[in-house]
Amino acid sequence: MDTKDIKRQLNISLWISFFTGIFFFTIFTNDKNFHNFLICFLVSSLYSFVLGFGNYYSNSYLNKKYSWIDNTKRRIILGILSTVLVNVILVIICNYLNFIVLQKNNPDHFFSGQLGFVNWLIINIALLISAIMHAKGFMEEWKKSSRKEVVEQKLIAKSANAQFESLKNQLDPHFLFNSLNVLSALIDENPNQAQRFTASMSKIYRYVLEQKDKELVTVEEEIEFAKTYCELLKTRFEDSVSFDFMVNEAALKSYVVPLSLQLLLENCIKHNFATSSKPLHIKIFTENGFLLIENNLQQREQVKESAGIGLSNIVQRYSLLTKLNVFIEKSDDFFRVKIPMLTQKVSAMSSQPSQESMAYQRAAKRVQELKGFYGNLISYCLVIPFLIFVNLYTSPQYLWFVWPMLGWGIGLASHALKVYGVGRAWEEKQIRKILDKEQSK
Repeated sequence: MDTKDIKRQLNISLWISFFTGIFFFTIFTNDKNFHNFLICFLVSSLYSFVLGFGNYYSNSYLNKKYSWIDNTKRRIILGILSTVLVNVILVIICNYLNFIVLQKNNPDHFFSGQLGFVNWLIINIALLISAIMHAKGFMEEWKKSSRKEVVEQKLIAKSANAQFESLKNQLDPHFLFNSLNVLSALIDENPNQAQRFTASMSKIYRYVLEQKDKELVTVEEEIEFAKTYCELLKTRFEDSVSFDFMVNEAALKSYVVPLSLQLLLENCIKHNFATSSKPLHIKIFTENGFLLIENNLQQREQVKESAGIGLSNIVQRYSLLTKLNVFIEKSDDFFRVKIPMLTQKVSAMSSQPSQESMAYQRAAKRVQELKGFYGNLISYCLVIPFLIFVNLYTSPQYLWFVWPMLGWGIGLASHALKVYGVGRAWEEKQIRKILDKEQSK
């Protein structure tokens, strides 16, 4: 056991002994002297130390074997059984030492009459205190688990952000390298076009620098940039390449990752040959929430292996922002890439919550349910014994406490079934069925 926890429990038991000793000495002792105070303190110490350390070691053993978070149901069932067993045994031992050994009462009346009632009352008080300790233990474990979850989520977010920044930083040198290759080819082929290309490239490169640090840009911005880039390509290839934009106006306010069209257009040129007799036709259009880039397939032989930055960069950036996939379709006649258009400009752009987020939400809801049940249970253990005491003290001939005890007990039992029993299993089954149905659409 942890020495620090034992010292803390020792300190708590000592203070409880002191204050309860003062309470019983002040209220129930007629002869106020040091000898009687010492007896009250020793009797209080007997109960507080035996019950306190008995419940402490019982809880510590269960906490070590069964986690409140991972084995909640088993931990609660064993906790209830051990609490009842440990407290009944310890209270009977303490009462026997107090009333029979110290106060010299008749052992034959230990389980009957007034002593029987005192046994029952102290057992209920001990069970109440133990239930509070169990609830405290659960809340401490939940807080530790929540803090751990928050730290893990922060680490995941930092890792994803670093990965995203790394991917975005590929765009700047990648665009510059490919543009300079085009410029180098134009200088030999057509110096005048090379001058116009240089002017256009400076304008486009400004956009690259402005947009590459953004997570998302509107489809409208990306289309306008793509048109400018297509004009630059037309400067070099003239009638060997044609571009056709058919973008739905309603889609212009949606979002895509920046420079995605430029990378895909560049791939079309890079992997296909284009001549006046066999021009390359490139179409950019929207369909069912996707932005599509399609070209007729005129695949050229690769002199050297491609670096694979363009398309893989887009796929990886989308994977960090959404659960929606980038689709690649290829046939003998065409090559097509479909990138999802997103409707919200947020960091986690998933059309549905991630599994980690859903698991965290379910865990938070579960904790709220458990807190509600424990609050109900503690209230029951606190109020019902008080009502029984008032009933037996004021009108023992009519046991009216039975009705609130039964009514509230039934409600507490139904609450327990909802949290741990059949009702919850049915609810989770229905939720899973609905989620499966939504995912299959």
